[in-house]
Amino acid sequence: MGSLSVIYSYSILAILFEIHPLHVSVTEIEMDEKDKRLEIMMRVFIDDLELTMRKTHQLPALDILNPPAGMTVDKMMAEYIKNHLRISLDNKAQKVAYLGHEREGEAFIFYVEVTNVKKFKDIGVFNDIIIETHEDQSNLVHVTVKGKVRSLRLTRDMTADKLTF
Repeated sequence: MGSLSVIYSYSILAILFEIHPLHVSVTEIEMDEKDKRLEIMMRVFIDDLELTMRKTHQLPALDILNPPAGMTVDKMMAEYIKNHLRISLDNKAQKVAYLGHEREGEAFIFYVEVTNVKKFKDIGVFNDIIIETHEDQSNLVHVTVKGKVRSLRLTRDMTADKLTF
């Protein structure tokens, strides 16, 4: 394939993504052996999250970057994440604590943790973030334990899965 064909192919792909954007979130879970906790970072595109929060709070004009009085991103997301992200270790449900967020370009990064983590063999992850908004939503989950990284792709058809370390 000539370089002109490759450029043309990439141009077509770029146009398709422009017409139909990719709907994805990325969650990174890392075991901190020293502090005995799971450190969790979740990246979610702001525009997708805004559509979801509009539906969730029944506020069609909600601007997530400038929420109305009495609402903050942290208040909205603490409740939302509690309902849409669950972690289990060796089939025992864990308490997921929301810590806060920051903005990075067109995405928010949400910080979450699970404390008092003892050694475990299996980690179960339920993540249906934004799936109610986009049928093609993919939630990628990367789990790191003792330097080993394992990954999941969760979708509307499979919102939970388990990894063994």
